[in-house]
Amino acid sequence: MAPAEVVIWEMLRAGRLNGWKFARQVPIGPYIADFAARREKLIIEIDGRSHEQTVAQDARRAAYLADLGYTILRFTNADVATDRDSIARDIDHQMRLAAPKGL
Repeated sequence: MAPAEVVIWEMLRAGRLNGWKFARQVPIGPYIADFAARREKLIIEIDGRSHEQTVAQDARRAAYLADLGYTILRFTNADVATDRDSIARDIDHQMRLAAPKGL
């Protein structure tokens, strides 16, 4: 994993973020999600500089995953380096919106 992915995995693994369950390097169709909560259909992607060169590919991938009902949250390496608390709040907020009622 890239350094920024390690930081996010430490935040997410073993239910550390408010008990939410995530897996890393999750195959979904022909794609691999950096992190995914399958029940809530939330994908977390950490984007480095290489994503600046793959805008069209990323758009096709996002459309495919959206068709399957997934929401994608994208954060840059710079976001991870400078604003982890906001990232944690954003992920938790999205998980609460996506969670089946009663959880």
